[in-house]
Amino acid sequence: MPPLTPAVILAAYRRGLFPMGDPESGALAWYEADPRSIIPLEAAHVPRRLLRYMKGFEFAVDRDFAGVIDGCARPLTWISEEIRDAYAALHREGHAHSVEAYRGGKLAGGLYGVRIGGAFMAESMFHAVSNASGACVVTLVERLRARGFALLDIQQVLPSTARFGAVEIPKKEYLRRLAAAVQLDPKW
Repeated sequence: MPPLTPAVILAAYRRGLFPMGDPESGALAWYEADPRSIIPLEAAHVPRRLLRYMKGFEFAVDRDFAGVIDGCARPLTWISEEIRDAYAALHREGHAHSVEAYRGGKLAGGLYGVRIGGAFMAESMFHAVSNASGACVVTLVERLRARGFALLDIQQVLPSTARFGAVEIPKKEYLRRLAAAVQLDPKW
């Protein structure tokens, strides 16, 4: 595997690949899910119950990227030191972003991912306070819709993302949508 540089990661994302480290050995590998999971921005579902919880949070974007990725990496996960460092470099270059929820001035949860054109590839999320990560998903969807993004990739449907209307699509359809989305240039 080549060194995990921002250029290598961005090229891989454009081909539908994403890196993941083994939680035990730390060995890195490239993955491509088939089917691939997305949250269709035009049909994303916002649970009413979650809207009530959102009132208790303050939201920010890119205020504490390092805190979000560190929150996602606990306990031991696929986010190795090499991945953490590579995504921090992507963030410094303006390609990786975080959405954060705060309560009482403290980071309560967040998510991070990579933006290429009008595509956002969500990588991971965490919560220290119940519903904080879900509230960040809603905040992200609203932001992407408002700015004209075309694709929200979540790699795989999990119970935590299924409630937002996540769907699986064949790899071929995903790559078609990805190719169109990366041609866009909405503002982050």
